[in-house]
Amino acid sequence: MIAKISGNSKVSGEILVSGAKNAALPILTAALLSSKKVELSRIPELADVQEMISMMRYAGVQVSFKENEVSLIVSNLKGDISDFSSKIRASILFLGPLALRTGRSKVPYPGGCSIGKRPIDIHLNGLKKLGFEVSTEKDFVEAVLTRQFKEVNVHLDFPSVGATEHLMTTASMMKGTEVTLSNCAKEPEIVDLQNFLNAMGAHIVGAGTSKIHVKGVSHFRPVHYEIIGDRIEAGTYAILAMASGGDLIVKGITPSTLNFVDDLREMGGNIAIFGNSMRIKSSDLNPFEVNTAPYPGFPTDLQPQITVLACKAKGISKITENIFESRFGHVPELKKMGANVSIVGQTLEVTGPQSLHGTKLIGKDLRETAAITIAAAIADGSSEIENFEILFRGYERVVEKLNRVGVKIVVS
Repeated sequence: MIAKISGNSKVSGEILVSGAKNAALPILTAALLSSKKVELSRIPELADVQEMISMMRYAGVQVSFKENEVSLIVSNLKGDISDFSSKIRASILFLGPLALRTGRSKVPYPGGCSIGKRPIDIHLNGLKKLGFEVSTEKDFVEAVLTRQFKEVNVHLDFPSVGATEHLMTTASMMKGTEVTLSNCAKEPEIVDLQNFLNAMGAHIVGAGTSKIHVKGVSHFRPVHYEIIGDRIEAGTYAILAMASGGDLIVKGITPSTLNFVDDLREMGGNIAIFGNSMRIKSSDLNPFEVNTAPYPGFPTDLQPQITVLACKAKGISKITENIFESRFGHVPELKKMGANVSIVGQTLEVTGPQSLHGTKLIGKDLRETAAITIAAAIADGSSEIENFEILFRGYERVVEKLNRVGVKIVVS
């Protein structure tokens, strides 16, 4: 799919943030543990969400998905879904829940964006400590619960978001076992998952801190739950407003999750938060230094986008990537547009201000495609972005939303 973007955009108006993809995926997987009806609101219609729902249906779950509402009933589950061709990282989250519900699970080895090493060892080692026997092959991972303990302590080697979610979810249905997870990730999406599980009847405390305590239960009750707003989508549109010199109101945010706002203000963003909205007006952009880090540090998922912002700042900006060692696929694309960017180890050095010019670009992964979309929107002249459909993995109705605020995009 190719997107043609006119350039020279100055965004204005209002844009509505969708539900958080990174909350929707683990919450959908956690619903596998319930034998009761689960209803979820604000689920974004994204490629990754559709993939997750397809996997759930393949496993035997009855799922209705319409207008951001999901209704599902788990019955006749099958544990072996290894021949389902997975394209998303979150497929690993099926392993523990399916093993608990069916006795043995066999899931496809996870896919996802190529942004560096993302080993699943933390997931598997954690499951082993919970009492699962785990084995891996080239194309699939298998698990069966062989022992159950009264108390388990699991220390994560790295505060992995996915592993924290996976182990917390699995432990929630292990009646008779109390699990303490330490060195946990602290992301807001993990808090949302805890709130969802507790709404179903789980006993979990501590999400959002480095230590989570789970007391397993035997069953869940029916639930209707609305997920949080997507903070990365909100941040992406805020950066677009700043880079374009625009005046944009981003609605539907969950303010407590926006840990990047102070950084954007230091970069020159005039940002006001009121209720579930924020208004972004840009002034002169300042050079900056940013280090990505696990939450509450600056999100790695906004690193490619702020590289574009650095191109408009007066001076030298330094952006250090501490999460993924290969998340610089946007750099050669920005250089095609005239950006003065160099890679020094894990740090990007960007000299601005630099006028960008439209050209032919290639999307490589989700957030890097978001970055070059911003760059194309503010460049002099038009651009074409190949593989633009990658953006649909994480940004709901993005073409419609951007056209509405002044970015002219035609997709073919």
